[in-house]
Amino acid sequence: MRKPELAAAIAQNADMSKEKAGQVLNVVLDEITNSVAKGDDVALIGFGTFTVRERAARTGKNPQTGAPLEIPASKNVAFKPGKALKDAVS
Repeated sequence: MRKPELAAAIAQNADMSKEKAGQVLNVVLDEITNSVAKGDDVALIGFGTFTVRERAARTGKNPQTGAPLEIPASKNVAFKPGKALKDAVS
């Protein structure tokens, strides 16, 4: 399912226009993005939690030459599904 399809499903289930549902979906996604960008966790009970995880700097290897290289520290977004989502998939 893509974003327009999700907006259409929201519109149908919430009895609103597709345009309004698309706006609501964009606001929700923007707020999740802004919170995670600030380093805050976003927990949607029953669905899951978005968190920022830090990866330490490490030494890697160039696959073409085999030469060692330093990989800098970085931050990544992680998602941990909630129990209701896990149960729905199982």
